[in-house]
Amino acid sequence: MAGPADGNERQRAYGCSARHYDETMMTLVTAPDVLHHATNRAGRDFVVGDLHGCVDALRYLLREVRFDAGCDRLFSVGDLVDRGTQCDEAIALLDRPWFHPVLGNHEDALCAVVDGRLSRRRWYAIGGGWAESVPDSRLAGYARRLRELPLVRVVGSGAERFNVLHAEFFGDDADLDAGGFDDDVREQMLWGRTVALGRARPSAGLSVTYCGHTPMRDVTRVGSQVFIDTGAFAEQGRLTLVEAHGARHWSVSVETARAEGAAAFALP
Repeated sequence: MAGPADGNERQRAYGCSARHYDETMMTLVTAPDVLHHATNRAGRDFVVGDLHGCVDALRYLLREVRFDAGCDRLFSVGDLVDRGTQCDEAIALLDRPWFHPVLGNHEDALCAVVDGRLSRRRWYAIGGGWAESVPDSRLAGYARRLRELPLVRVVGSGAERFNVLHAEFFGDDADLDAGGFDDDVREQMLWGRTVALGRARPSAGLSVTYCGHTPMRDVTRVGSQVFIDTGAFAEQGRLTLVEAHGARHWSVSVETARAEGAAAFALP
């Protein structure tokens, strides 16, 4: 993997040179870069790793933690779609008032297909094959919803604050709050892997920040950034749910969740 922004990975996915990428492949985001949420005084806040269409595993974990949709909230580090088999159901989670995701690089890819910036063939090669039978009109509807997702969610303030974003960030809370990220920073926030792979450390002054994108064997903290993607879509992978600011986390494979009957569990 290359550089803080992991540009080579994205160039391979999008099939373009660095110069052509710079000119034509920038993320189109219509939502605010950063959305702020008040501290949850009524219930608990959880953060889930890259979902990748593994909704049955999520059903299992929400039941495991006795998630209360009336007062609890679930934040997501993005990558709701691709690779797994329940991507339509994952997008439908956007209708749940307790579900608060950020944009991931796979949502970025779906939007790029609809915008004509990425071919379906190249998207299928990086996990978009689930959409082979999805008509263009429905895919365009999905893209409209996904473009509303922010790059960052900031929850609470002071010692209670935590941040949620997809890949990694080099800066402090003030930099994050300022938004208006340039193209290089946006790319890093969606595609970067250098912190997770131990090739760089995040800056001081950043509150606890939950990230995904890079599959880890277990929840891993590097400085203030906590990486919670444990490869839900993979044969030996698991979906992981953490309680914000807590030491506890829960993980389950799709296979185990389905063996426990999770497909029949109602979402909150």
